[in-house]
Amino acid sequence: MDNNKNTKKIVDREMKKITKKLMDNLENYRKTVTFLTADCPIQTLCLPKTLENILIAAGCFRVYDLLNRDLAKIKGLGDSRLTLLTARLNEFLAMG
Repeated sequence: MDNNKNTKKIVDREMKKITKKLMDNLENYRKTVTFLTADCPIQTLCLPKTLENILIAAGCFRVYDLLNRDLAKIKGLGDSRLTLLTARLNEFLAMG
């Protein structure tokens, strides 16, 4: 009976390891797909031309250029433009 309990514990422990590794791999895959999806021009976000020009002047030519950037530090983005930009990014990423 002890051998059966030990076997069950070992199987449970291994299943937890496998599940964790699978979840980590899926999270990595999700991030990769997000970045691949975001490899498109910022014009895809359908932003007003003024906002597009501000982003281009800041070196943001593709959507992924915006993902890991502190948007509040981009010169020319006030509260309303920042709100619009983050809303469009959220919509874009929700589709991916």
